[in-house]
Amino acid sequence: MRFNHLLAGSAIALILTAGVSAHAGLNGNISLDGVPQIEPAKVTITPNDINRSASADPDAALPAALKDAVIPLPAPAEVVITPADIAIEPARKANAPRTAIPGPESVPVTITPDDAAKGPDSRPAASTPAQPAPELALDPLGERLRDGLSATASNKQFDSKTRASLDTFYLARKYAPVWTDNGAMNERAKAVAAQLRHAEADGLDPADYPVPTLDANAGPDALADFELKLTDAVVTYARHAAVGSVHWSRVSRDIFYDIPAPEAADVLGKLAAASDARAALDSYNPQHAAYKALKAKLAEVRGDKDGGKARIGHGPALKVGMQDTRVPDLRARLGVAGEAGNTTYDKDLADAVKKFQKQKGLAANGNFTSATVDALNGPRNERAEDLIIANLERWRWISHDLGPSHVVVNIPEFMLRLYHNGSLLWQTRVVVGKPSTPTPLLSETMKFITVNPTWNVPPSIVYGEYLPALQQDPTVLARMGLRVSYNRDGGVHISQPPGAGNALGRIRFNFPNKFTVYQHDTPDKYMFAHERRAYSHGCMRVQNPDEYAEKLLSVALPNEHYTAERIRRMYGQGEVNINFPTPIPVHLTYQTAYVDSSGNLVLRDDVYGRDSRVLAALKTEDRRYAETPVEPRRAASSATRRQVYRAPQPQSQGFNFFGLFR
Repeated sequence: MRFNHLLAGSAIALILTAGVSAHAGLNGNISLDGVPQIEPAKVTITPNDINRSASADPDAALPAALKDAVIPLPAPAEVVITPADIAIEPARKANAPRTAIPGPESVPVTITPDDAAKGPDSRPAASTPAQPAPELALDPLGERLRDGLSATASNKQFDSKTRASLDTFYLARKYAPVWTDNGAMNERAKAVAAQLRHAEADGLDPADYPVPTLDANAGPDALADFELKLTDAVVTYARHAAVGSVHWSRVSRDIFYDIPAPEAADVLGKLAAASDARAALDSYNPQHAAYKALKAKLAEVRGDKDGGKARIGHGPALKVGMQDTRVPDLRARLGVAGEAGNTTYDKDLADAVKKFQKQKGLAANGNFTSATVDALNGPRNERAEDLIIANLERWRWISHDLGPSHVVVNIPEFMLRLYHNGSLLWQTRVVVGKPSTPTPLLSETMKFITVNPTWNVPPSIVYGEYLPALQQDPTVLARMGLRVSYNRDGGVHISQPPGAGNALGRIRFNFPNKFTVYQHDTPDKYMFAHERRAYSHGCMRVQNPDEYAEKLLSVALPNEHYTAERIRRMYGQGEVNINFPTPIPVHLTYQTAYVDSSGNLVLRDDVYGRDSRVLAALKTEDRRYAETPVEPRRAASSATRRQVYRAPQPQSQGFNFFGLFR
């Protein structure tokens, strides 16, 4: 836009105003006082005005009567104009600050009066709108991998979350394959395939992680299919190893763990960067001592004791010419010579298999079938094996990092153990929940100890036991030393003050959790003499709570030098909390099979019937169904319970029921 057009508009407005004043008889003394303000005329500016040459006649736009008028020029000011500005009010815009108004198709252009005089070539060029990124150039294999991971792919082997995660991973590497080099399986693929084939060693089923085969001279379609299938098997294995192949919610509502499954992209990233891909994949299984000891016992009961022959994993039936990671183990088992690392199922090996099949009365065709695998591995101690498998699965539900210091309660053993820096520090007997009110399985952190605790009776006991008993005998709770109070909403609260007869005893060990269970002392010491100690409503009663407190505090507050005697001197009527600066993990476990301190396999009774449900889920045909969480049932509201149970007024004239319960 040319600045002269702005001057023309201003000049016309000033002269018209002066003419109005003169006509009013001001004798040539021009004054604007009292003259109504007139909105300045709008000047229409087009892009052509902006591009007009600065050499054009500056007076061409003025009326003939104004060409000789002397009008003082204001100081030049910068004006920001874009093609989106069609009508501009000169009087308002003249002194306006620099303001950019983006147009629909271009970016703002800043123009000053000096720019207008210099011509279009002096103005800064408008920036070019951002262009879309060029499409990624891919080879045929990369194109097929990209298509196979797209949301519209016909292959639905991945759920939407996994698909998106994998697509992010492969996009970052321009859809280069992870498992093949130059059209053949690379060492990384062979390593993870070996781990998948031996999934049985961890109590998992190799059939859940099928290793695809890759023919020589495979084309882009076959290579992409192999890549995605092996990726699916690897990601599934990592997920099962990390959090279990059966979701804990399918076993019981009294179980809760919050361990996230690994992201698919993280799994592939870890394996792609690892120098030992098999070890990296195996690392998703628990690595603590209890799990490893039980895994070793699984190998023993399967016949691999004291360095015996390794069991051969299940997989697709092998025919001459096929590649399989089980081949080296099979050669060693049957005594067939071959090059180390050779995975080809050749004629010599097929002949050895055929000979073995004849010896076992199997169909002697030389193909390595599932029946041949079972015959080669020999009979199993099925009960012990199944119990170990169920317990290995339950270990996968728990955080694999138990903590440098942690507490483990083994419910079927009725024992509690405290570990510090990887070693057993202390242990004691406990009483756990009855089968009808089981102790839940969970992992939480102990945050503090309460000496002289008040027992606030859980709602399940209030509405399930005490209020029905109160309807039968209004004095029963008073005789137990319990206090009853009523909330404004009609709810009932029952508590027991601190003291020697308190149901929690003298100490409570607090690890807040959704089931409102804890560990505590008890006045009923005789129960600890029983071998089977399942008597509580779900909480754990500790045999020697003062010693337990001493050991915990030696870990949590080592500089405070707490002793059992010091703890006992704190017994009284007032609650005292001792907070832990660093919480200590507490794991409530269900180990019906474990290895004791002498290295012996111990099998315990299934107190709550958990083993059969875990094994049934492990053996179900629909594996993806087994790892799908079950939505929790909606519990009955407390309002409903309050309508069912209302404590009656005592009928005796000589007994003030509500006077006893404040």
